[in-house]
Amino acid sequence: MDKVALITGGARGIGRAIVEDLGRDHQVAFTWLNSAPDLDVLDRSFLAIRSDLTQDDQPGRVVEQVIERYGRLDIIVNNAGLVRSTPKEMFAAQDHRDILDLNLIAPIALLTAALPYLQSGSSVVNISSMNATLPPRDAATYGASKAALNLWTRAMAKELGPQGIRVNAVAPGAINIPEAPRPDDLTKLFVKDTALGRVGVPEDIARVVRFLASDAAGFITGEVLGVTGGYRL
Repeated sequence: MDKVALITGGARGIGRAIVEDLGRDHQVAFTWLNSAPDLDVLDRSFLAIRSDLTQDDQPGRVVEQVIERYGRLDIIVNNAGLVRSTPKEMFAAQDHRDILDLNLIAPIALLTAALPYLQSGSSVVNISSMNATLPPRDAATYGASKAALNLWTRAMAKELGPQGIRVNAVAPGAINIPEAPRPDDLTKLFVKDTALGRVGVPEDIARVVRFLASDAAGFITGEVLGVTGGYRL
């Protein structure tokens, strides 16, 4: 029987690449909020769920829809995230709350809602960032949210390991998102500091997510795997 995967923030960028990669041989559901999925994605019989995962009732409703459609849930990929400038010279409390709500609290809530349905062999993959260890200028709260996500990843791996549920994270480096390309000068700076001499593409991350979610990674849990091309080695 095909495994069922739920990817948050799956309409564009890294999330879309994960949806399309896993969709080759999995049943796939994904959430979206502001970026509507295009017809090509919808035509492939994925379950697209519009949801604001920062609202208390939404994680549970998303899981309910997945179970209603497929009857099971095997893989969760927490990809939905928010990057927002939080310069030290200004304090806007809601900006900090919004970042933490989506990048940290939403994955916690989604796992809680999904736990009754996860069986031995299930896998959770969180999309972190190299900024969890390399603090971004003027976006420290974003980096802090990903650092907290990394610690939560390890904690859940420890707590869920006895049930045979694995929890890992992928920490992308500089990834060129086709829908939101970086300026050329910034891209050149990233390339200069990356051992492989290029920025990444969403498919680089999707392939690693596929591995961590698969039985081939059956003895890997509690890890945060950097996929950076050797950035700042």
